[in-house]
Amino acid sequence: MLKNLTICSNKKVDLDDFSPTDTDKLEKKDIQEKYLELQERFIELQDVFRASKKFSLLIILQGMDCSGKDGTVKKALAGVNPNGFSVQSFKQPTLEESDHDYLWRAHKATPSKGNITVFNRSYYEDVLVTRVHKMIDDSTAIARFKEITEFEKYLVSNGTIILKFFLHISKDFQQKKLLSRLEIPEKHWKFSLADLAERKFWDKYQKYYADVLSNCSTEQAPWYIVPADHRWFRDYIVLQRIVTTLEDLKLKYPATNETITQLMKEISEVDKG
Repeated sequence: MLKNLTICSNKKVDLDDFSPTDTDKLEKKDIQEKYLELQERFIELQDVFRASKKFSLLIILQGMDCSGKDGTVKKALAGVNPNGFSVQSFKQPTLEESDHDYLWRAHKATPSKGNITVFNRSYYEDVLVTRVHKMIDDSTAIARFKEITEFEKYLVSNGTIILKFFLHISKDFQQKKLLSRLEIPEKHWKFSLADLAERKFWDKYQKYYADVLSNCSTEQAPWYIVPADHRWFRDYIVLQRIVTTLEDLKLKYPATNETITQLMKEISEVDKG
């Protein structure tokens, strides 16, 4: 399934070719046991990942409003050790951020060795929302595609593993989610008039997301299109990709050094005395 969702380099993407409702003919009950195993495995792998300090992991979540970026962090990454884990959201740039290049604030938020960071939205907003609202023109967006690709190449060459997930939902699904925010009192806080305003640009966002997926996928940092109308399937696919990536690293805990071995001997001798 993941192969079908992986966008290869220089592949022209049409989001109409990917169904937001796809579950690979699976039902929720079919993956429940496997999902729990993946969660337990992720906890184990994160511990080794943090101890080894050989790599850092950057997880990028992009998607339309209501695609479930927050939910993916809450559910797919449940049980993660908060030590060595952080979530970074990118809102409207501050005055200081606006005085720098658009990648500056993202670069300083990337994870250090042994750490995992989730970008809930990312520097890709600077070729999406800026383009939709005509803050940049098409030629600037194309130039930024190349800059972003080089930026990610630089991160990868310096030990950062990048996993990029586009959470793909249908327009009907978004409508249901927006209505639920109005109908359920506990969800009123989630509703924003800005969500309705952005919904008017649905077709443009789909087009520009397709451009991002087509132009910013590389062998080292491909995009994964994740069908997200079914939350359980979204979480399963994301978690499966993360676990597989960490397993492929074949990391081990650091070897015990001579100093620690000597200290253990001294403690044993003190206890005997």
